[in-house]
Amino acid sequence: MWAPEGSACLHVVLLFGVCVAVSCSGLMDGVWTELGYEHYAERPRAWLPPLLAMPANSLVNLGYVAVGARWLRQKGPGAGAGGYHKDAFAWMVLAYGPVQWARVASQAQRAAVLDQWLTLPIFAWVPVWATYLLAVEGGGRSRFPGALLVEAASLASYGLALTHRRGFELALGLHIAAALLAGLAAQRRLGDAVSRRHLLLAVASCFGFVALKLLDLPLARLDPGLGLLSGPLTGHFWSKLCDLLQIHYTLCFMQHLSLRQHTEHKQR
Repeated sequence: MWAPEGSACLHVVLLFGVCVAVSCSGLMDGVWTELGYEHYAERPRAWLPPLLAMPANSLVNLGYVAVGARWLRQKGPGAGAGGYHKDAFAWMVLAYGPVQWARVASQAQRAAVLDQWLTLPIFAWVPVWATYLLAVEGGGRSRFPGALLVEAASLASYGLALTHRRGFELALGLHIAAALLAGLAAQRRLGDAVSRRHLLLAVASCFGFVALKLLDLPLARLDPGLGLLSGPLTGHFWSKLCDLLQIHYTLCFMQHLSLRQHTEHKQR
């Protein structure tokens, strides 16, 4: 039994609502986060309001809203869980943009915690979706409680951030590895040349997302003066563009597999 497509928004609100409630309670105040403009290569503009103090790193978050909204308008392969999985992913992406903007604008601990924490269930959704497709292909039925358990485990893994300064990076690395393995398994069983191209582009974008974020400050020092890695257009900004591409191509990949599977089942 799967969840109806119309419930995707409600489920994302409940999922993210748990994180917001726990964060606001102060339970995660002990998590180490990077706070302060000194952690960004883009220099703040004192004459701008805090919402736009770093204009490039702030406005790029509108991209998450745009990508999420674009995919919400994209029709699923048919009635059932294929549309639900796409919509849930899109709602998570859409909601993530304002959260990350709040972190950049406020430089507050609880906003930073939410920014980190909500990244994990988004990555975890790829194995959930891939597992569903593989179960359907095998003639079985992927039940909604399984997705709930995966997302609950994903949220719980953020507890690593309370045990070690680099706990979040460890949890995120595990989530990226799980998403990659799930994508490769789905490609091997269900994919074609088109899905392979989407997968490769998603992986390349993920690499850019991670590398450019980590090298934000070093790249700014190496910028030859063209303004592509310093000024407003820093490594952090370009990493967010890579993140948007990663999300888009992941949705292209999963949606193509869903459509392909749906078409093949209709022809049987």
